[in-house]
Amino acid sequence: MSQYETPLFTGLIEHSKKNPVQFHIPGHKKGAGMDPTFKDFIGEKALSIDLINIGPLDDLHQPKGMIKHAQDLAAKAFGADHTFFSVQGTSGAIMTMVMSVCGPGDKIIVPRNVHKSVMSAIVFSGATPIFIHPDIDEDLGISHGITTDAVEKALEQHPDAKGVLVINPTYFGISADLKKIVEIAHSFDVPVLVDEAHGVHIHFHDDLPLSAMQAGADLAATSVHKLGGSMTQSSVLNMKEGLVSFKRVQTILSMLTTTSTSYLLLASLDVARKRLATEGYELISKTIELSQQIRKEINTIDGLHCVGKEILGTKATFDFDPTKLIVSVKDLGISGFDAEKWLREAYNIEVEMSDLYNILCIITPGDTEVEGNQLVAALKELATQLKKHGDIKPVTVMLPDIPVLSMTPRDAFYADTEVIPIDDSVGRTIAEFIMVYPPGIPIFIPGEIITKENISYIKTNIEAGLPVQGPEDYDLRHLRVIKEHRAIR
Repeated sequence: MSQYETPLFTGLIEHSKKNPVQFHIPGHKKGAGMDPTFKDFIGEKALSIDLINIGPLDDLHQPKGMIKHAQDLAAKAFGADHTFFSVQGTSGAIMTMVMSVCGPGDKIIVPRNVHKSVMSAIVFSGATPIFIHPDIDEDLGISHGITTDAVEKALEQHPDAKGVLVINPTYFGISADLKKIVEIAHSFDVPVLVDEAHGVHIHFHDDLPLSAMQAGADLAATSVHKLGGSMTQSSVLNMKEGLVSFKRVQTILSMLTTTSTSYLLLASLDVARKRLATEGYELISKTIELSQQIRKEINTIDGLHCVGKEILGTKATFDFDPTKLIVSVKDLGISGFDAEKWLREAYNIEVEMSDLYNILCIITPGDTEVEGNQLVAALKELATQLKKHGDIKPVTVMLPDIPVLSMTPRDAFYADTEVIPIDDSVGRTIAEFIMVYPPGIPIFIPGEIITKENISYIKTNIEAGLPVQGPEDYDLRHLRVIKEHRAIR
């Protein structure tokens, strides 16, 4: 097998060239049956390979032909025994990982700062989460990874756990000592599941943190679309044989995946794998160099700090990805959301995300010095304008509590509930998710006891304009909580 091959993409092109008469879905029939404005924008070539799992094109649910060939090439590229393509995003792959090892009542060790898809899988599976508290960066106001000590302690207390889930790297590009965590978990015969949503590129360069497969993890859900060049919603699930059943993973993934799989997404995974495997090192080298140059220039701007290697050295900050630019703006006396909004309105620049204290910008092979210079120039102008007004007030970092879990997320999600005013909810058990997205890390999950501090944290995010999501009441004036049954007198 050659990594220069693209069996799936090439197969789709060859099929399209035959120009078959189509009496199958999709109903737009190569674009002839859709709105012409949209067709003209998308283009006939793209629409000609927007197909369905007919005989010549293989089937993602039971691949035997071109999809299997493409997945086998991806497995070789990622150092996995098996690779599954996902058109349900990395969320679908993460849910597959959890549900492949956990059933009702099973324990799974997870960091509390996991993505909402992990908690959704825990609700669906009926598993019980054993939370590890991530290390908190009190300067940046963000969570880092989990420590090897915390993993070992959790496994000693819960040796019957069915899995350990690790985020590697975090949304902000920080990695724990994944190889050591894998060694610890495997000494207990417990598989390691890795949320590698923000780390597809790390496998292809020596100057980046170890990838999940390099560290010996059992399963890794990896977003190719985020940083690897495929289309949005396309991801892979990498697997090493041993502690997890291949057939079980295939079955669960099939259960969670649409039967109308997008061949555009699948083909984009095929060509992204080829580019990463054959050109990745060179492309990523240039990306790292560009990132470091931008970081250096941002750090010359008074009032801004772009995090670098100085963040390393704690047990939770073992390594970091320099292509993630965490820019702390709190010394300018504004929130990250204020900076995001100003960059959009003044310079037509969109950042990856903002929070109360930072903006996050990602640099990929799709960026050049031109974009980097635009970002630096905009940040210089922002700092200059704020300094000119001379009204900069120091910002105190506020961090959410880790709430107490009083019942399993599944029991809370399906319990009898009622809706009450948010100001009356302190001390009650919440029955819904609340998070700021991105990054999608829950402030509350079903089953946790509501605290006054976290209600204040939620309100602060809302007042700052940040996207608080999850509750049924979009205005967040009310919360759904577990209904209290009073004794009958």
